[in-house]
Amino acid sequence: MDLNLLRALDVLLQENSVTRAAERLGTSPAAASRMLGKLRRAAGDPLLVRAGQEMVPTPRALELRDQVRGLVRQSDALFAPTAAFDAAQLRRTFTVQAADLVLAGLAGPLIERIRSRAPEVDVVFLSEAGEGGTALRQGLLDVELGALDHVDPETCTEGLTRVPVLGVARTGHPLFDGPLDARRFAEADHVGVSRLGRRHGPIDTALARQGLRRRVAAVVPSHTAALLLARTTDLVALTLGGWLPDAVAALGLRTFPVPLDLPPLEIGMAWHPRNTADHAHRWFRGHLRAVTVAGRASGTAPG
Repeated sequence: MDLNLLRALDVLLQENSVTRAAERLGTSPAAASRMLGKLRRAAGDPLLVRAGQEMVPTPRALELRDQVRGLVRQSDALFAPTAAFDAAQLRRTFTVQAADLVLAGLAGPLIERIRSRAPEVDVVFLSEAGEGGTALRQGLLDVELGALDHVDPETCTEGLTRVPVLGVARTGHPLFDGPLDARRFAEADHVGVSRLGRRHGPIDTALARQGLRRRVAAVVPSHTAALLLARTTDLVALTLGGWLPDAVAALGLRTFPVPLDLPPLEIGMAWHPRNTADHAHRWFRGHLRAVTVAGRASGTAPG
């Protein structure tokens, strides 16, 4: 039944008068009478009948009166403004998917912010194993963080920062013995990062434009593994500019600009539109955004 008719029935059964019901409904007596006619046909009962100068409810109307009142109250409560959001009272777990290098830079500051404001909120971090799947659509994931080039059409996205891609090698690597150009960069052996074992990427495309090729001597599934391998070999890896500089130095590694025309890596977050207006989810996204901006300003996250 039309909710407006249900509301009209509620008022009619309270007032037992078409005229008074019309006044409360903000309509004319004729319009209220037409609504009563529709209600009578729907109920298969006259609902209100004449008794002298007044109208009285039928037994069927008396049966319906409390039920209708309850339904109207429920509908009003359903669309009433929600209570003010209080993060300190929030009990929820958010799931974030991102590359290990991104998480290494943001997970600590994010957890610190969340725990200081909402001690009952937990965060689960997932690897990119499900990247390109339907985890956001299925509700298995709250936010995907990183390079967003494979999201579903309906997915909401927000760019957070642009990060230059840098080369990284052990401090004593022969690359640092002289000026570094594209040819010397290509002549070095490289370690690639791919969960699927791919060897070709934007670096190879940029080298090919100059008639150059590199050798990817090893492929590992994570950026952390690539950095550790570069630490103990002459393999060259890639990292994000300004990201975890203290950790890179502690590993005995040194970063350098890649001598190629490479676009910066765009890091953003993605979420399903079902969560766009959710107060808690919006609050969590705000902290993800703030951590990225704060890290960028301090030099511990993307620059």
